[in-house]
Amino acid sequence: MTRSYPTEGNRVTDIDPLRTALILIDLQGANADHPVHPHPAGDVVERCLRLIDATRNAGGLVVHVRTSFLPDEGDSLGGKLLTDVERPARPVRRPGWDHFLPGVDPLPTEPVIVKRSWNAFHGSDLDLQLRRRGITTVIMAGISTGFGVEGTARAAYDHAYNIVFVPEAMSAYTAEQHHHSVRAVFPQLGRVRGLDEVVEALTAQPATVP
Repeated sequence: MTRSYPTEGNRVTDIDPLRTALILIDLQGANADHPVHPHPAGDVVERCLRLIDATRNAGGLVVHVRTSFLPDEGDSLGGKLLTDVERPARPVRRPGWDHFLPGVDPLPTEPVIVKRSWNAFHGSDLDLQLRRRGITTVIMAGISTGFGVEGTARAAYDHAYNIVFVPEAMSAYTAEQHHHSVRAVFPQLGRVRGLDEVVEALTAQPATVP
């Protein structure tokens, strides 16, 4: 059953594909190793592929974000900060855990951002990659909703990007995490819209050379 959100229904009609980037968060092996909710990882990938095709065909930018660490490097802050939920300093990861899932491989012309925290802007050149291409709007999708997607979106807001969220193309470790971000946080950072509406907005006008 598809769950609706309060801000859905106001159609997005003002997306300029040539000034828009689709930011895909952590569509990688590790996030296919455990259940995510409310949408299975396979469904998230399938919906992200629709967004990828629409963005590319419209002349927009696709940005691929993945989490990775050096072999002798533990989780960036795990075990170093005082938190109520303890995070392992050196979690066991299977080979290929940080590889992109089949079908979402970047094109040679598409930026790949390696993040080591929930925020893909932190310690990376993501803002530079977007600004040098004149990007003013970012579309957010991926896994997980309440961590990588929300963490990156909060920074995108701070950097003054317009944000469009596609909840059908993201998921979290629990349905509660997902719905909280989508209902309580995302409407204050940008616009929450349906997959079909965003795809339609991207393809509403043919790509032109700026």
